[in-house]
Amino acid sequence: MGRGREDTTWNFSVSLWDITFITLGISFISRETVVPVLVSQLTDSKLVIGLVPAMWSLGLYLPQLLTANLAESMPYKKPFVMVIGFFLERLPYLLIGLAILFFAVESPTVALIAVLVGIGMAASGAGLGTPPWLDMIAKVIPVRRRGIWLGLGHGMGQLMGVVGAYFVGRILVSRAFPGNFALLFFIAFAFVVISWMGLAATREPVSEVTKKAAPLIRYLGRLTTVLKRDINYRRYLISKSMVNLGGMSAGFFAVYGTELFALDGRGVGLLTAVLVGTQAVLNPLCGLLADRVGHKTVLAGAAFFVAVAPLSALVIGRAAGAGEAAGAVISPYAVGTVPIGLVVTFVFLGTFLAADHTSSLPIILEFSAPEDRPTYIGLTNTLLAPILIGAPILGGWLAGALGYRAVFNVALVVGVMALVLMVFWVREPRRTTPVRLEEEQRAVVGN
Repeated sequence: MGRGREDTTWNFSVSLWDITFITLGISFISRETVVPVLVSQLTDSKLVIGLVPAMWSLGLYLPQLLTANLAESMPYKKPFVMVIGFFLERLPYLLIGLAILFFAVESPTVALIAVLVGIGMAASGAGLGTPPWLDMIAKVIPVRRRGIWLGLGHGMGQLMGVVGAYFVGRILVSRAFPGNFALLFFIAFAFVVISWMGLAATREPVSEVTKKAAPLIRYLGRLTTVLKRDINYRRYLISKSMVNLGGMSAGFFAVYGTELFALDGRGVGLLTAVLVGTQAVLNPLCGLLADRVGHKTVLAGAAFFVAVAPLSALVIGRAAGAGEAAGAVISPYAVGTVPIGLVVTFVFLGTFLAADHTSSLPIILEFSAPEDRPTYIGLTNTLLAPILIGAPILGGWLAGALGYRAVFNVALVVGVMALVLMVFWVREPRRTTPVRLEEEQRAVVGN
């Protein structure tokens, strides 16, 4: 028992190291601020801007069923996760930085393709590694510490990312394009490699129950059985799909603000700081709340803020139009050159992301028995993938055809629908499978 508690404390610490530094690294190349602005300098197409989150979602979610079946047969998950996590998930950031540095000026199309493909590769590495990694996490971190673990990890990484956001703004302003963006990707690569060292230090116990990998046809048949049998899980998938669809507007706030208020690199850096700082503060709080009352409540909060963020953007758009008609150059209520309304929009966006990131993965573990975890993980993320991929593309099409306000209006309506479904339709899985979770917790503590 003593050895088990010692390993649990060690694994909590090194897993916290892993999630903290990968969060810090990604904050330097935020998909909500830095990457959209980079892409907008490589192409005028708003649809391509929408492709950035789509490529991420495509790589992250679609491949997971490929490894879920395999993961159930692995007595140890860490060796597989380490290889995939370095060469596919982390190395592409270095390659993207090199492509930007050498091709962005003379061959912007080549650089753009490299950015999209590199993001797709990194996401694919994360996707292939997620079922075995999350199953390993379920073995080494007890049920009622997973929320605070994930919240603290994201929060600490993003707290350091607030300082990093200051340097993001400085780098974007002080260095010429494309060296400024290339440097951000090099810095991100350095930090995600540091995070990989925490992964390597994990003490993983052997899985007590494993399954022989089933033939693909038989495995796919088992997936349909899961969906038919587990009604609450099916309701969750539908509700979470609506939350994800409401997130179509997330990648357009920074570009919208840049075009509306002519923001410079410092403005982008400030918005990045606000976004990252909000998540830094709220991630641990969301984790504590999830551990106490369940992850469904936190995800209901995510649905609320996925609706409020585009509403805020609509309000500042109307205010900017009224100010322009009155001859005002910028709102007197501003942080530097960034209108306070745009700052508030990014606070709402950060709140949505904090709640979503804290609870989207851990809640999956609470729907299933331990031996079925990889299947539930892979099935969930694969089924959610079409919406995650299609939502930003739909947003990009709407922005190009009808303008940004059309994107924000649609996101607002969908977000309200998602909130109603998550609150009133989905039951908290922790209350529906208490015996399963208690058994799992005793198994983890006893390792």
